[in-house]
Amino acid sequence: MKKKMMTALLTATMVLGLVGCGSTAEAPAAPAEETADTTEEADTADAETSDSGKKWIIATDTAFKPFEYKDDSGEYVGIDVDILAAIAEDQGFDYELQALGWDASIAACQAGQADGMIAGASITDERKESGWIFSDGYYDANQSMAVAESSDIAGFADLSGKTVAVKTGSMSADYAESLKDEYGFSITYFEDSPTMYQAVVGGQVDAVFDDTPIMASNIKDTGLAMKLVDGTGNEPASYGFAIFNADNQELVDMFNAGLANIKANGTYDEIVAKYLGE
Repeated sequence: MKKKMMTALLTATMVLGLVGCGSTAEAPAAPAEETADTTEEADTADAETSDSGKKWIIATDTAFKPFEYKDDSGEYVGIDVDILAAIAEDQGFDYELQALGWDASIAACQAGQADGMIAGASITDERKESGWIFSDGYYDANQSMAVAESSDIAGFADLSGKTVAVKTGSMSADYAESLKDEYGFSITYFEDSPTMYQAVVGGQVDAVFDDTPIMASNIKDTGLAMKLVDGTGNEPASYGFAIFNADNQELVDMFNAGLANIKANGTYDEIVAKYLGE
C-alpha cells in the first residue's frame, strides 16, 4: 500500500514539474486582471522603443518658422519636423521630439538629457571644434538683415549708431558681430526670432539679423511689417542635424542614410515645397 502511494506521489510530482518547466501540458491560466495588465505593459513597451530597444530624444527650437513652429491646432510642424519624421520612418527608429528652444536644446544635448538636435543649426567649423557632431547638410541657408517696413535703412552703411537684434548663439549673431565694429552699431540679444521681430516692428531696435528663409517666411505668411534689405546676405551654409556625444553616432548615421533615401524618392522635395513652395 505504501509502495503504491509513493508511486502515485512521484507521478504527480513529475507531472507538476513538467508543467512548471514549460512542457506541452497547459499551465494554469493567469487571472484576467493580471493578463490585461501584462498585455498593456507589453503594448506600452512596443510603443516606446524601436527595433534596437532605443527611443531617441530629439530637441528642437520652439519658433523658427518654417522649420519648426506651432500650427493653428497647437501641433509642432515645419520642414525640420517633417524631415525628421520621414527619416525615422525610413530608418525604422523611434524618437520623442521635445520643443525646448534654441539655447535649451543645446544645453540638453550637452548634458545628456537629449540625444540630438534639429533646429536649423548651420554647420560651421567653429561649432565642430566646440563639440558639435553634424549630419550631412539638409538645407542651405544664409543670414541677412531686415528692418521695419517704414525704415529708410538701405544697407550696413546706415547702421552707424543704431541697435541691431540677433538671436543668442546663432549664425546671425556671429554675422552681426563680425560687422558691428566696421559699421558702428550695437547688438541686443534675444532668445527667439518672434520676440526680436516684434522689437524691430515696435521700434525698440533698428534692424535684425536672422536666417533669410525664416524672415522671408514670416513676412510672407504672417504679414509681419518688416522688409529684407537687399545686398546684406552672407554666404550660404548648410543646416545639419547635430549630436554632442560620439556614443550617439548611430543616430547621425541613420539620419544620413534616411536623408539620402528621402531625397532619392522625392519625399524631401515634397516637404520643402509644402512650406516654401520651392
